[in-house]
Amino acid sequence: MKSNKKKLSPEQSQGLLNVLKTRFEKNTNRHKGIDWSKVQAKLEAHPEKLWSLDEMEITGGEPDVVGYDKKTDEYIFYDCSAESPKGRRSVCYDHEALESRKEHKPENSAIQMAADMGIELLTEAQYQELQQLGKFDTKTSSWIITPPAIRKLGGALFSDRRYDHVFVYHNGAESYYAARGFRGWLKV
Repeated sequence: MKSNKKKLSPEQSQGLLNVLKTRFEKNTNRHKGIDWSKVQAKLEAHPEKLWSLDEMEITGGEPDVVGYDKKTDEYIFYDCSAESPKGRRSVCYDHEALESRKEHKPENSAIQMAADMGIELLTEAQYQELQQLGKFDTKTSSWIITPPAIRKLGGALFSDRRYDHVFVYHNGAESYYAARGFRGWLKV
C-alpha cells in the first residue's frame, strides 16, 4: 500500500483536501464536535490514507468524517454518497464468488476492490450508523461484510433503505446488479 503509485501529487492532495473540507463544512451533522484542522493534520501525516480517500472520491463515494475513535486517536470516514458509489457497482461479493461464475463474470468483487483501495466494506452495524446520518441507498443497495457462517454456505449480505426503513437482505455471493455496489470506511 505504500508504493509510489499509491501517493498523490501535492496538487492532487490539496485538491482532495479542499473537496473534503467543503463536504465536512456542509454536513456538520455527521461529525459534531470534530475540528477540521485536526482532521487535516492527520490526513497530511498519512498520505497513503489520503490516496485511499481519493480512490473513494474517484469512484463516487463522497467520503466524509463520521466519527472519532478516542482509543486509537483516529478519525473515521464513511462513503456518504446518496446512492451506492457509481464506480463500484455491478460487482459480486468476493473473489471466491467471482471465480465461481462460469460466464458473464463481473469485472471485480466488492472485497477485492475495497482491498485495492485500502478500505473495508461497512459492517451491518456501521451501515445502520450511516443511515442515522441521512437517507442513503433509496434506489440502490450496498454489499456489507458477511459473517463467515453465511459466506461458507454461499451467501452474502447487502442493505438498502426502502419505505423509510433500513433492510438487510441475502443473495448468492456470486450475484451482481447494476444498482448494487458497496460502501467503504477508513480510519485516519
